[in-house]
Amino acid sequence: MAPLGAKDQQKSTGEVVGDLWQLVRDYAKQETIDPLRSIGNFLKWGLPGAVLLTVGLSYGVLAIVRVLQQETGEHLTGSWNVVPYVAALLFVVIVLALCVRAITKPNREGTRS
Repeated sequence: MAPLGAKDQQKSTGEVVGDLWQLVRDYAKQETIDPLRSIGNFLKWGLPGAVLLTVGLSYGVLAIVRVLQQETGEHLTGSWNVVPYVAALLFVVIVLALCVRAITKPNREGTRS
């Protein structure tokens, strides 16, 4: 029976350098390229979603303000003219809270029975 290090001693210097190069290259790929690909995939869906959510939220806020200003007539005039803006701000705060809750909510897909 050969000693434990006998197989390693039989490798030439070129083979050891080749193995070391392969190990360093694979490690660099694992630690740099693969995470960049996953970030790219995240941004591929995240950025358009954020843009669409922003545009939709802006139109929603504008709609709330305009509806309250137009449909209430003279009821929200004078010192009450701030009410449509407060309602729109409340809408934005609620949507923001829901977004933060969805982002910070733990992923429970793997724990279902």
